[in-house]
Amino acid sequence: MYDFTPDPAAPREELYADLTQAALALVADEPDPVANMANLAALIWQFLPRLNWSGFYRMIDGGLVLGPFIGKPACIRIALGQGVCGAAAQSATTQLVPDVHAFPGHIACDAASRSELVVPVLREGRVIAVIDLDSPEPARFDETDAAGLERLAAAIAPHV
Repeated sequence: MYDFTPDPAAPREELYADLTQAALALVADEPDPVANMANLAALIWQFLPRLNWSGFYRMIDGGLVLGPFIGKPACIRIALGQGVCGAAAQSATTQLVPDVHAFPGHIACDAASRSELVVPVLREGRVIAVIDLDSPEPARFDETDAAGLERLAAAIAPHV
């Protein structure tokens, strides 16, 4: 049984360091990537407040396919270059979107989402998945969130 309890009073950099340590402990002995993504989506949800969606899209046959997540039902397949997730996967770069309605081609799976952060998970220079976070708050995410999630993505890449 795992009991990871984030400290809501901790500085955000420390929160992300704790999240990464908890994530590595959670996936250390599990070889199944889907099981690991499921636990990681739940862990992110537990650590990061003010989300309405937390999860993964997996790179399969040249496109993104929905992976484990927490939130409302989501789009199952996303082509490279489409929406925020497709842009992150195609460019292999983090997409920090303060207002999803201003993002060209945004895919609205949940009309309540106002901001989004998508971080590619890279293995050997290739995108294998993306971590997708949505929030009902405009400008919920900033550079601290992006950097923290990028470190998390690098740490978990061998396990997903």
